[in-house]
Amino acid sequence: MIVPTLWTKGATAPAADRRQASRKSSYRPEIQGLRSLAVLMVVTYHVWFGRVSGGVDVFLLISAFLMTFQFVGRHERREPFALLKHWLHLFRRLLPAAVTVIVATLAVSYLVLPRTRWLDLIDQGWASLFYSENRLLQAQAVDYYANDHSLASPLQHFWSLSIQGQVFILWPLIFLAAAWAARRFRLSYRPLLAYVFFLVFLVSLAYSIYFTATNQVQAYFDTGARLWEFALGTLVALLLPGLRLSRAVRIVMGWVGVIAMLACGILLNVQAAFPGVAALWPTVAAAFVIVAGQTQSPAGVDRILSSKPLVRLGDISYGLYLWHWPVLVLALAWTGKEHAGWLSGTVIIVSALALAYLTTRFIEKPWREWKWPEARKRRAVLAIMLAVSVAAAPLALWRNQLDTERRVAQEQKVANNPGSRALDPAFAGTVPAGDVTLLPTATDLPQNWVSLDGPCTGDITPQDQAVKDTCFEQKPSGNPARRVLVLGDSHAQQWSGAVKPIAAQNNWLLYSMLKGACKVAPAGKAASDDCETYNASVQKEIERQQPDAIILLGTAAAPSSTAEELTPGFADLVGPWIDKGIDVVALRDNPRFTFNMAECVVTDGPDAQSCRPAVRDSLAPENPLATLKDSLPGLAILDLTDRICTAMECPGVVGNIFVYLDDNHLTAEYTESMADEFGRRFFEATGWK
Repeated sequence: MIVPTLWTKGATAPAADRRQASRKSSYRPEIQGLRSLAVLMVVTYHVWFGRVSGGVDVFLLISAFLMTFQFVGRHERREPFALLKHWLHLFRRLLPAAVTVIVATLAVSYLVLPRTRWLDLIDQGWASLFYSENRLLQAQAVDYYANDHSLASPLQHFWSLSIQGQVFILWPLIFLAAAWAARRFRLSYRPLLAYVFFLVFLVSLAYSIYFTATNQVQAYFDTGARLWEFALGTLVALLLPGLRLSRAVRIVMGWVGVIAMLACGILLNVQAAFPGVAALWPTVAAAFVIVAGQTQSPAGVDRILSSKPLVRLGDISYGLYLWHWPVLVLALAWTGKEHAGWLSGTVIIVSALALAYLTTRFIEKPWREWKWPEARKRRAVLAIMLAVSVAAAPLALWRNQLDTERRVAQEQKVANNPGSRALDPAFAGTVPAGDVTLLPTATDLPQNWVSLDGPCTGDITPQDQAVKDTCFEQKPSGNPARRVLVLGDSHAQQWSGAVKPIAAQNNWLLYSMLKGACKVAPAGKAASDDCETYNASVQKEIERQQPDAIILLGTAAAPSSTAEELTPGFADLVGPWIDKGIDVVALRDNPRFTFNMAECVVTDGPDAQSCRPAVRDSLAPENPLATLKDSLPGLAILDLTDRICTAMECPGVVGNIFVYLDDNHLTAEYTESMADEFGRRFFEATGWK
C-alpha cells in the first residue's frame, strides 16, 4: 500500500517535551510499524483465513495522515504547493513497482488461467494501470468476499490503490483551495481545514452507511464511501499537535488500538458491514495508535511497532501488498484449490515477501533515487510514460491478438460454425474438424450474453422505475406486426438470442422485462421480497400493455440432476394471460451442471468425456410441462432439448460453437444458431403465420 512519506514535517508525537516539539521534523517509526502490522493483517487474513481484516482501511487512514502533515507543513513554511511537481514525483515513485506486478501477473496468467478469463484480466490490467480498478469492479458488482479465491482476478486488489490514487489527486486540491480561502478571507489554515474535512467525514460516512445497507458489494469499491476514512486520518493529523495526554493514557490507547485492530477481522462480520459504520472499528483503532505516538516507555506498544523487523517490513509493505494477492490467486488456480492451507499459505506468504523485497530493492528504490527526472517536469513526465508503456505495450498487443482471432473466426463462421444446426437430422452440411476456432472465442465467452438494442420506449415503457430499468427492446421498422414480451430471469434472457432474428424477419416489436435470479411467479411464490415486488409491477404492466405473446421459462432444471420441476405456481400465473387472449409460450429449461462447462471445454477440450455428461443425468425423463397440456390447452410448449443435447449426451460444444458460457447459461452465439428451428416450432405451436 502507499503512503507519501514517513517523515512528518513540523509535527511531533503528542505530549512530547518542549525539546521534541521544537524540532522541525520528527520520524515516526511506530507509524512504519503500524503500516507493517496492517499489511500483515491483510496478507495473513487473505491467505490463511479467506477473510477481510480491516487492514486496508488502516492504510487509507495512514496515507491521509501523512499527506496532511506534508501539505500543512509546506503551508506553514510558506513553501509553494507545486501540485504538478508533487503529483509527478508521487506517481513516478508508485508506478514502477505496480507496473512490475501487472506485467508479471499478465505473463503468469497467460500460462495458468483459462482463456475464458483473459479478456477480463486485460480490462483489469488497464484499470489497475490508470487507477480506476475500483470503478471497474463496482460496475461489474464483483463479490470481494467470494469464497473461492482461485476464481478472483489476480489484479482485483488494485481497487484500494486506485482509490488512494484518486484521493492523492483530490486531497492536494482541497489543501490548495483552503490555502487560497485562508489568505483571501484572513482565516486560520488549520481550523479551516478541520472544518472542511469534518464535513467531508460526516457526509461521506452517512453516504457510506446508506450505500452499504442498500448495495454492500458496490459500496465496497466506491470512492465516495471511503472518503471518510481519509478524512479521519486528516483530522487526526490536524488535531494531534494540540492534544496533551499523559503518558499513561497514551500507553493504554496504543495497546487498545493494536488489540482492536487485530481483533476486527476475527470478531466482526465484515462481509455484510464494510465499508459502513463498522469500518470505524479498525480506523479508530489505528487513530488511537497514532495519537499514542512515542511514549518512551518499555510498556508502550510503540516499542514493538518501532522495532527494526517491523520498521524494515514497513519499507517493503507496498511491494508486499502488490504481490500477495496475485501470488495467492495464481497459486490456487495452478493447483486447482479453492483455499490455501497452512503449509501452502506459508509458502505463498514467504514468496510474496521475497518478491516484495526484490521489487523494492532492485526496481522501486533505484527508480526513486534516479535524479534525472527530478530536474525538470518534462523529464518526470517522460519517466512516467516510460513506466506506463512497459505495461501498456503487452496489454495492447494481447488485446489486439484476441481481436484479430475474433475477427478471423467471424469471417469463417458460415462455413465452420453451424452450431445447433449440426443436430438437425436433415443437416446436409459438414462440421469442419481440426484447427477450427470455436465461437464465441474462449476469451469472449464470459461476455457472450444476449442483449437487445436499448431501453424500452413509447407505450411499452414501464411506469414503475424498477421495471423500467430492466426493460429493453428491439424496434421493428414502422408499425409492429406483433408485440412479443420475453419475461423472467437470465434463463429467459438467453432465449432472446433465438427470438431476435425471427422478430426482425417478421417485423415484431420484441421487448423484455428480465431480473436476474427472479423467476416470474404469481403472488406469494417469488424467491425474495424484492422479487415479489418486481413481479407485482410486471403483472400491472402486462395488464396495461396486453402484448400479443409472452415467452417465459416453464421449468427449472437442477444442476447435474434429473430433479427438473415446473416453475412454482406456473399454471396459476399463465392461466389468466391465456384467458385474456395472450399467447403464452413456455420453454423447457436447458441442462445445468455442477461444474463450469465452458472452462471444462477450454481446459480439457470439447471431446473430453468430462465435458459431455449423459442426458439421462441432466434432465427429467419427461418434460414437466407436458402435464399442463390438458389443464391449459392454449399453452404453447417448446422443448428444444434435442437442439442442445444429442440422444445420449449434452456436449459443451455443438457444431463448433460453445453451448454454454458458464455452468448453466447458453451462449448468445448458440441460441442464435437455433433461430430457424425455434421459429419453426414457435409458429407451429402458436398457429401464427
